[in-house]
Amino acid sequence: MNGWSRAVAALGVGTALFAAGCGSAAVSARPRPSSPPAVSAPAPSRTASPAPSSPAPSSPAPTPAPTQSAPATLSTGMTGPAVLALQQRLAALNYYPGPTDGSFGPDTLEAVWAFQEAQGLPVTGTVGPATSAALADPQSPAVLVPDGGATRVEINLADEVLVLYRGGQIALISHVSTGGGYYYCSPGGGCAYAITPTGNFQTTVFMPGWVTVPLGEMYNPVFFIDTAFAIHGDTYVPLQPVSHGCVRIPMDIAQFFYTLVPTPGTPVYIRG
Repeated sequence: MNGWSRAVAALGVGTALFAAGCGSAAVSARPRPSSPPAVSAPAPSRTASPAPSSPAPSSPAPTPAPTQSAPATLSTGMTGPAVLALQQRLAALNYYPGPTDGSFGPDTLEAVWAFQEAQGLPVTGTVGPATSAALADPQSPAVLVPDGGATRVEINLADEVLVLYRGGQIALISHVSTGGGYYYCSPGGGCAYAITPTGNFQTTVFMPGWVTVPLGEMYNPVFFIDTAFAIHGDTYVPLQPVSHGCVRIPMDIAQFFYTLVPTPGTPVYIRG
């Protein structure tokens, strides 16, 4: 039984740089006692026995301290061993929950989102019986391009999930927020619909730090269509697709994502 399975038992589980740019929009028995030694009966006394005294009142038995059971549902703001077990399980499955410190913060929340999205579960951000059961026996995310290369990025727009493969194995699974489908006009001129293009692409260039674009800023962008569309960090990566067309990833993942993706030349596959 792995660490997460034990935790589940404790939980009670049965429990871009142009107008189409992509910056920010706004878990023994006891030994039997030996027989006492024989005691000789005392010789009878000729004097009268004193009247028996009243027995001293016995002290009440101490009340045992209540044991704290693991919470049935884990959610943001909670701390403790159950959250730590959750973080360790997510990390073992190649989701990134942030530091494994037993504190359910934003990084862990985004990892739970990604897990629920990849498993086809309702995306609640909380870990109840259904999510706990899936963590104990997870399915791999849907493979979009099986022969797409040993190192590649797959982005599933339907699920809002990014999967990075390295050496033919899953190295990272992340929640993303892609094009929101709304109509917008760039301050630099031109209007368009906020759509993330589907197709087969390759990484083109990486730009470190915050990069300013006509529609805002992007952090550590890895571009996959010239210097127009990128996978980049953003401070706002909600469950809904809200970008102007780029692929937003959480800031904690953007800190290291570019180190895992050789640029230029890594295939990027985007499917609806």
